[in-house]
Amino acid sequence: MIGVTILGSTGSVGRSTLDVLSLHPDKFELIALGARRNVKQLAEQVRRFRPKYAAVADPAAAAELACDLRRTGEGTRVLAGEEGLSEIARLPEAPYVMAAIVGGAGLRSTLAAAESGKRLMLANKESLVMAASLVLAAARASGALLLPIDSEHNAIFQCLPHGTQAGETPRGVRRILLTASGGPFLDYPAEALASVTPEQACAHPNWVMGRKISVDSATMMNKGLELIEACHLFGLRPDQVEVVVHRQSLVHSMVEYIDGSILAQLGSPDMRTPIAHAFAWPDRLRSGVDSLDLIGKSRLDFCAPDTGRFKCLGLAQVAARVGGSLPVALNASNEIAVQAFLDGQLNFPDIPGVIEAVMTAMKGGALTTLDDVLAADREARARARACIPAAARSVCA
Repeated sequence: MIGVTILGSTGSVGRSTLDVLSLHPDKFELIALGARRNVKQLAEQVRRFRPKYAAVADPAAAAELACDLRRTGEGTRVLAGEEGLSEIARLPEAPYVMAAIVGGAGLRSTLAAAESGKRLMLANKESLVMAASLVLAAARASGALLLPIDSEHNAIFQCLPHGTQAGETPRGVRRILLTASGGPFLDYPAEALASVTPEQACAHPNWVMGRKISVDSATMMNKGLELIEACHLFGLRPDQVEVVVHRQSLVHSMVEYIDGSILAQLGSPDMRTPIAHAFAWPDRLRSGVDSLDLIGKSRLDFCAPDTGRFKCLGLAQVAARVGGSLPVALNASNEIAVQAFLDGQLNFPDIPGVIEAVMTAMKGGALTTLDDVLAADREARARARACIPAAARSVCA
């Protein structure tokens, strides 16, 4: 039995991970669950799976969870704050850690797992966007195994030569083709984007995801963040990572080799496939995903992204090329802008304007310590919040 910790168990990736684990009770033991603040769902998960530990980033929510579990007689120990999440990431009885907390909030616990030599299944792309050098150095020093969970990065990993390690340039690779669905607004009239609602932005045509990542998909910022992550994970330059719009989301990404061969990984748009792959690697196990009906689907279409229409992707490409504090600024300002949109304080087309303003204002070179990263993150968030009132329009009424 292999012990498992899930960071971000109440999100879409966390729930899919629990689905996969429930198919293999003879192989995996759930040791700990962690979440940011969704106490109701976390309490339900604790009662169903009975882990030894549960951690909640919000201390007040952690106290609420502890009180709830005491009433029902559960023996799970409740931990609080970022320290609690980091503690369950380090547990020696859980050598497998799924890092699926969305956004910069997942950085500390992801880094803690990397420092502890875990099989680190990385769904928190923001950790590498913000602090790739720290995470990769920690993994090398501890012997941690980094396995990507994003469907695109997992597809790339499956198409790379055997033995490729995170952060190392793979042998014979010319470029990576990172596929993107285009989100719900790929064919939407540009003049109508100012009036789109959060509900429309979160209605992804292919994937079931959380609200923040759904908006990122609609702006194509998600693909921009994945581009930066891919550069770090696979040791490639930004010009070796090309984004390709693939509406059907069946080809999850491709790798082109110097001999002209292109290897692709295909599958149904279901996160349980990459999750099962990471848990079993280098073997395979059942994920619960149905076989892909290629005859029924019949079409595979590809086209180039329009960075004039999807400005967030262009901003991410700039951040990837320049480096330094810009990827941190990109991620932090995007989180603030997306939340403002979801809260009705910002129009959808104004999201990239906030991000660009923050990136333009940020200064600073390489970020060499965690404190450097966190300071840049705080500065970018403050600058982004200051932009919101100026950028907000009629949607606020």
